[in-house]
Amino acid sequence: MKILIKNALILTVNQQNEVLGNADIAIDNGCLQAIGKVSDNFEADKVLDATKQIALPGLVNAHTHIPMALFRNYADDLPFWPWLLEKIKPAEDHLSAEHVCWGAKLGVLELIQSGVTCFSDMYFYMGEVANVVKESGIRACLSGVLLEVDDLGPTFMKEAIDFHDSWHGKADGRINAFFGPHSMYLCGPEYLRETTAEARKRKTGIHIHLAESRQEVADSNEKYGKSPVQHLADLGIFECLTAAAHCVHVSSEDIELLAKHKVNVINNPTSNMKLANGFAPVDALLTRGVNVALGTDGSASNNNVNLFEEIHLAALVNKAVNEDAESIPAQQVLRMATINGAKALGLENEIGSLEVGKRADLILLDASKPHYFPHHNPVSSIAYSAQAADVSTVLVNGKVLMENYELKTIDVEETVREAERMAFDLVSRAKES
Repeated sequence: MKILIKNALILTVNQQNEVLGNADIAIDNGCLQAIGKVSDNFEADKVLDATKQIALPGLVNAHTHIPMALFRNYADDLPFWPWLLEKIKPAEDHLSAEHVCWGAKLGVLELIQSGVTCFSDMYFYMGEVANVVKESGIRACLSGVLLEVDDLGPTFMKEAIDFHDSWHGKADGRINAFFGPHSMYLCGPEYLRETTAEARKRKTGIHIHLAESRQEVADSNEKYGKSPVQHLADLGIFECLTAAAHCVHVSSEDIELLAKHKVNVINNPTSNMKLANGFAPVDALLTRGVNVALGTDGSASNNNVNLFEEIHLAALVNKAVNEDAESIPAQQVLRMATINGAKALGLENEIGSLEVGKRADLILLDASKPHYFPHHNPVSSIAYSAQAADVSTVLVNGKVLMENYELKTIDVEETVREAERMAFDLVSRAKES
């Protein structure tokens, strides 16, 4: 389908960070054909009037656990380890494919409504998540979780390999499959080496939690005599494209290693603060040349998958932590939420900026709302003013997933009803066990 978007204020997030006023976008066969000025000869099948709207690349949520939407508001105000081991894991022990299916639908519904066009997920029953991605039209990088618990390591490995080989490149190219070793504390050294070998064999990436808590770092130093970052580097994990979530407690030596190995760090401000794990040294990472993207983590440790909140927090908290008003400026945090996220997933040549030839993954924000006035600086408005509820229209691969706030590919009423039923079923099973 040929689509013409007219009269938009366009934030390209290209290398020059161009901003184009009263401009048009031509889309053909799922790709961006023209940006700014469109030929009069372009015959569109569909025209979207974007007057008083801001067009920008779709947001990339580079670290989350989407089916955990079922745990929203379930295990709040707890320290990290009791939260994980006493509340979340006992409930996850009762997960079924049906639970994950409806949790994923609820999470993807929320992602689309809040302007996320691509997400990176790590969880169980990943085939169910893949089916939701296929049906909904969103883009995703999916990782079946790998754990060495209860002698299930080989089972998880086989499932991850089978998932990759079945789903990588599917859904019109919208699904990429990574390998998802949960962490260095739930995966032993040999298991991590095996994971790396399987990922390298398939020329794909690794999605892992890293240096999230002080305890993780202390335990690693005690057990291996080195930090989690140093441990993974020595095991060769970083030979693969690596998306490392959190990296809250990293030393200057760790940052040097992350930069040397071109590791992509995924900052999750809300989750890190809510679980009292601290705040990642984002400014130091960026200064050293590390690619830093944004994620929400799962809704059990965040309560939503609203990347606009992460944009706001990343811009603001770094200024407070560093006592530097110039730390992480608006343009930088916009890039973290778009092109940096795409790069973390190996997709920077396809998405993350509005450039001719790239896939047509983009969103429109309603800038007629009061919190956008006066219109001094549209980039600042994204970093400090914009809300997820301002997202009016979402396109992925040139397909309209939401238009004028109306979802096109997901039944909202059915999804929230069934997800609610699944959530309470899961929690009741955990309480009875």
